[in-house]
Order: sequence, then structure tokens, then C-alpha cells
Amino acid sequence: MLKKKIKTLIALTFTVSSLVTACGGNDPEAQAIIETSVAQTVAAQAPTGAPVAETPAATLIPTQTPFSLTPLPSPIPSPTSFTPAGSQAQCASASLQDEAPVDGKIFKPGEQFIKTWYVKNTSPCVWDTTYKIVFWSGDLLGGGYVYQLPRVTGPGQTVPIELVLTTPTTPGTYKSEWKLQTPDKINFGVGYLQAALYAEIVVADLTTTTAIAYDITSAELVITREPKTGCQPANMVYTANVSITTNGPLKVKYRIYQQDGNNGSAYKFELKEAGTYKNSDHVWKLGRAASQNSNRWMQIVILEPFYREYARVPFEFYCP
Repeated sequence: MLKKKIKTLIALTFTVSSLVTACGGNDPEAQAIIETSVAQTVAAQAPTGAPVAETPAATLIPTQTPFSLTPLPSPIPSPTSFTPAGSQAQCASASLQDEAPVDGKIFKPGEQFIKTWYVKNTSPCVWDTTYKIVFWSGDLLGGGYVYQLPRVTGPGQTVPIELVLTTPTTPGTYKSEWKLQTPDKINFGVGYLQAALYAEIVVADLTTTTAIAYDITSAELVITREPKTGCQPANMVYTANVSITTNGPLKVKYRIYQQDGNNGSAYKFELKEAGTYKNSDHVWKLGRAASQNSNRWMQIVILEPFYREYARVPFEFYCP
């Protein structure tokens, strides 16, 4: 800017000088007056302190055609997708719905099998495939130490987790424990106790194992009441819900004993391989006139291929 002003003054002075010369010829006094005037003008325009920075001319930004970003895939809907910063602790919640094969199943040495747990996501989070199942304790059974969750699982959904395992070559009982893991490495199990998922097997030389080697690994009795509360209709029905699990092919005969001695008929079933038998045919009806107390019970008793009694399951009858 300063250079521009000086150039303008010099040009003006030259013009005045030309005019004077034209009018007055080579008059030394007039020429001196002109030179003095130019010097004074330039001095007045010179900076008196720090140099003044020139302000750059504004640059016009050219208008561009607007563009749109490629949209990301839509997230899986969930009731709440909020996750605390730096932690996914609230996502570490699950329950075991079912599993196969049943625990205690007998295998041959070195036999390969698939263990499947059906795990329900009971958290408010969406589990993606960055979640893992990790070896926790016990016998590895020929598996790896870490596996990815097989698929995205939303809140309330159930995911089948399958591991290909191999039995040891030495006969015995083995147990392999596993847990789930969030992307930020929080290990968690199932239920409020965060129990590990596990596969429990028996390895035996089946060429020398007799039929009696197969056994009942569990027998459960759950009693339900209909209606759940109240005294209508005239009879309250108590149902014995039976669940019996074997570790191999087995023929079983059992009976439900009850406190009043009305035990009913025996039940028979046969499992071709390790599995679980369920039955809810046995019922006990109580009318409103029956004595009210908490002393009643039912019980599973195995009659064949061996005799075995399981714990009595008490229930109460009150009809106010």
C-alpha cells in the first residue's frame, strides 16, 4: 500500500513539474520549490513506527456443488443402545436357555463332538461379532482358547454357540468351562451368579462297558399349581413336571410318590442316546374342603434299571 502511494505522489510531482517547465521554462527557483514539496509529501507518508502490515485482499472461495456422505448401515434396533463411556459392563448379562448334548454323556476316546449352548442376551445392548467366548477353566478338550460370537444378537434374542471339541484318549470324567467376553474384555457368564458355560463328559472304552454303565445324570421335579392363586374352580390341580436326563441309551421305569399314598401308575420310557425325557401327566387334585397346610410333597422314585429315590419336593395348600 505504501509503495503504491509513493508511486502516485511521484507521478503527480512529475506532472506538476512538467506543467511548471512548460509555463516557466528552466526557472531554478520554481524547480527548487517543486522538489521541496515532493520531499515533504513523501516524508509525511513514511511510517513513524513499526511497519504496517498490508491487509491481504479477500480471496473469493468458489462455490462448490454440495455432496452427500454414503449412509452407514442401519443399526439393529434395541430398547436402549446407550453404553457408558469406556465400559460395557451393562452389556455383560446372559442366561442359558438350553444345551446339547446333555452333560455326563459317555463318549469313546478321541471322539469329536459339537457342544452347543443356547444363550439369551438379557442385557440392553446389541452383541456383535466383536464379542467372544473364551476358555475359562478345566479341560480344553481340543478346542481353541478364543472364538468370536457367531452372529449379531439383540436384546432378548438367543444365539447358539457351537464349539467343535474332541474327547481325550484316556477314560475318565472331564469338564470344560467357558465364558463370554465384551469387546473391552469384561468376562461374564450366565445367570445372576455369572456361572461359566461348561461341557461335562465321560470318556469310556465302550467295547468293555456294559449297559449298566449308562446312568441317569439328573432327575428334577417341579410342581406347579393351577390356578396359581385363589380357590376357584372347585379343585386346585398340582402337576408334577418331571425331567430325567441320561448319559446314554437307557430304558427307565419310574413312579411319582406322594404324601397321601395315592402314587398312581408307573411310567416307562426309553432313550436311544444321551438326552432328556420330560413328562407332566401326574397330577394331584385338592378341593376347597381339603385340609390346608404345607406338609404335602411329591417324589421321583426310579424303579428300573436300578432303584433310586430322589429328594421329596414339598408344596403348600391354602385356600382362604
